[in-house]
Amino acid sequence: MILLQNAMEKSHLYHVDEYGIKNYNYGILGGLSLTLFSFLNVVLGYITFLAETSVADSPVQSYADALWLMLMSSTTIGFGDVYPITFIGRATVFLMFILGVGILGGVGAVFANKVFGFADTNIKNRELRKQNEEIFAQNTLIHKKLEKLEEKLESMSTSKS
Repeated sequence: MILLQNAMEKSHLYHVDEYGIKNYNYGILGGLSLTLFSFLNVVLGYITFLAETSVADSPVQSYADALWLMLMSSTTIGFGDVYPITFIGRATVFLMFILGVGILGGVGAVFANKVFGFADTNIKNRELRKQNEEIFAQNTLIHKKLEKLEEKLESMSTSKS
């Protein structure tokens, strides 16, 4: 577990700030996600191309058709102009549908969060921790002043008696 944590920190996918909050590098994560998305489109498109072009009546006639099918499946658009008719073709479309929607949805959520700043609790937590530190320091200073004032009052009361 510690090795994995050290590897994650060295990968620069996130850094831990002074408050112990993980701040993820969304540029790298987004790039990795889009690379994975592209890789899945190319590989699953090729598998679909091989499976579908071996059947005579398949609407998938070229590799471009298979890539188009993967893109339309992953974005849930699915125009219906190209569709699989073999089990392998349908299985790859199903995989692309599940994985593509997940990847694109995740990238979209991160983008929307960064652009619109929906409830970034990390920032709020940092601000609250900073305010708490300032309040604690101020309270410590007030406590020291009160102790000095109490000492003065005691010395004044003992000197009058």
